[in-house]
Amino acid sequence: MTITQLHYVLAVAEHQNFTKAAQKVFVTQPTLSMQIQKLEEELEVQIFDRSKKPIELTEVGKKIVFQARNIVNESDRIQDIVDQQKGFIGGEFRLGIIPTIMPTLLPMFLTNFIKKYPKVKLKIEELHTEAIIEKLQDGHLDAAIAATPLEHETIKERVLYYEPFVAYTPPGHRLSKEQKIKPEELDVDDILLLEDGHCFKEGILNICKTNKDTDNASFQLESGSFETLIKLANEGLGMTLLPYLHTLELPEKESNNLRMFEEPSPAREVSLIYNKSELKMQIIEALQQIISGVVRGAVAFNNVKIVSPLQQKN
Repeated sequence: MTITQLHYVLAVAEHQNFTKAAQKVFVTQPTLSMQIQKLEEELEVQIFDRSKKPIELTEVGKKIVFQARNIVNESDRIQDIVDQQKGFIGGEFRLGIIPTIMPTLLPMFLTNFIKKYPKVKLKIEELHTEAIIEKLQDGHLDAAIAATPLEHETIKERVLYYEPFVAYTPPGHRLSKEQKIKPEELDVDDILLLEDGHCFKEGILNICKTNKDTDNASFQLESGSFETLIKLANEGLGMTLLPYLHTLELPEKESNNLRMFEEPSPAREVSLIYNKSELKMQIIEALQQIISGVVRGAVAFNNVKIVSPLQQKN
């Protein structure tokens, strides 16, 4: 049994196709098939059911793949240890970012990061949280940026910043005359929400699933776009809530409709998350430093106080 064979097994398990797996690991299909067959003969089991289309793992194959992933991660750790010892920050790094964060945060840090760490090849994907967790567990992402806490046993979290939510109240809305808004003044039936929903709880806003009853509503919105929510609010269909960073580049006409909350402002926690195997920690730490720095700079420039949910409870 070799590490190379385990890499081949993981590739076939991912793509469910020998030809695509061979392309992924840069070998010919006959070479990959032969090595997997050798491993199966050595173990005296069938890892894959080749009679199925697409190819499926056998029951014992599922257990082998789970263990193979752990072994491959541990083997990668050796190179990781060497890189850290040498102070090397480079190589491919796969980063996932959730859609409500990516459009505003990525332009803020990407150029700075590339200039400071030119040897790192970032591969960035926009993904929802569930897909991020799955890809982190499968080893298809090195880290991600998401709203937390997730409290997932296989994932570690490093808080980057706490981002206040800002109310967008168009002219004529019942709260448009207020200088600052209290969370208890909000009515969930009056708020235009993203498809996954948002809710206030105990004075803290967290991204969450909503069980809002829409049976009596005149329309039901399922949108992943803050721009859509703003346009609908401008049409008099309600108000909406925006993450603070999203408000920084709004046109003056729309920024006049923003209302901050009374302090401590309800906020979401945004973290850099990664697998508990802690591979490529030198790049994770570099990302944390760059992102925390640019966000603090943006917040300080706009004179906004950001506090953690723990501080909000005190």
